[in-house]
Amino acid sequence: MIEKSNLFQIKKDIETYIGEKIQLKANKGRKKAFIKEGILENTYPSIFVVKFENDYEATRRVSYSYTDILTKAVEIVVCKDNRKIQVS
Repeated sequence: MIEKSNLFQIKKDIETYIGEKIQLKANKGRKKAFIKEGILENTYPSIFVVKFENDYEATRRVSYSYTDILTKAVEIVVCKDNRKIQVS
């Protein structure tokens, strides 16, 4: 069951890494996964934003909800200390 304290803990963990380089893995269904490195740009009450840059010098901002991490649809690993953000 999703508890408010779990979501609050995930949000608090993510806020400490704003501006850091992260590796994000998002499940796209049917055994497909999106794995990319980006920068954790900002957090909001219900979502967080990750900025990706590609080879064509174009930036792309994608938002994810904290429940995506709770349900393990999205996994985040902080590159600097190789720490995975998850529910403890």
